[in-house]
Amino acid sequence: MHPWLPFFRSFEAYLKLTRGYSTHTLLAYRSDLEKLTAYLELRGWEIGVRGIERMHLDGFVQYLAELGLAPRSQARLVSALKTFFAFLLDERIIDSDPTELLRAPKLGRKIPEVLTYDEIRALLGAIDLSTDHGLRDRALLETLYACGLRVSEATGLRLSDLYLEQEFIRVVGKGNKERIVPIGGSAIRHLEIYLRHVRGHLPVIKDENIVFLNRRGGALSRVSVFTAVKKYAAGAGIDKTVSPHTFRHSFATHLIEGGADLRAVQEMLGHESILTTEIYTHLDTDFLRETILSYHPANQR
Repeated sequence: MHPWLPFFRSFEAYLKLTRGYSTHTLLAYRSDLEKLTAYLELRGWEIGVRGIERMHLDGFVQYLAELGLAPRSQARLVSALKTFFAFLLDERIIDSDPTELLRAPKLGRKIPEVLTYDEIRALLGAIDLSTDHGLRDRALLETLYACGLRVSEATGLRLSDLYLEQEFIRVVGKGNKERIVPIGGSAIRHLEIYLRHVRGHLPVIKDENIVFLNRRGGALSRVSVFTAVKKYAAGAGIDKTVSPHTFRHSFATHLIEGGADLRAVQEMLGHESILTTEIYTHLDTDFLRETILSYHPANQR
């Protein structure tokens, strides 16, 4: 048995039970840590977790960069290393953290594609509401935009998560963390139509508590939602790269442009760090100019 294996197992248990990380994230962390032990073996270094120093980790990251590992993957790997050694330090397995000064490559902040409100309405208007399929898709996309959901959060939404009379829904996000998100009147109206006239009339319902179902009564797949969004965007004549996540980006951007508090948007999106939410503060030049002209005290005379 590899001498690092017991520490890996303890670390995984900590991430799962204490931090609520998903199986996918646990596998990614385990893969990154196994890359480190493979690198040490390649160099012929028999080093335990207590013997690791920053120079070993610098060499490891540099080695992977030379192999062509993308900067974003390097950054994720450095994050895994920092989390692992911080865990060992908290558990008093090591006396100092060798990753304290370890730096990930700088990543450019890619501004996400967003739709204007008019484009959102045009896309939703391209859905044929004379069919059960269209009624479901309208309710789904209205909910994506009204609540800023990830596509996995929408496809996993349960009937027991809906509090439509109180105008909010409960969302289970990354790491199984729950949050409460308000939902507006248009989304509520289309959800109620779908639930009343479509969902309850499916011949077989396999997932009894899932809100959005396919024609066979099972939960919608992420691929089917992506395909539907692309189809309706094309039908509305929108010449942008549109995906289900575009509704989430548009939700956040429209709220911030409308003056919403950044912390409130962070809570509704389920971001752990407000730095992630700050990407939505990219406001177009016209909006900035209008805001300055309207609210700067020098222009109030």
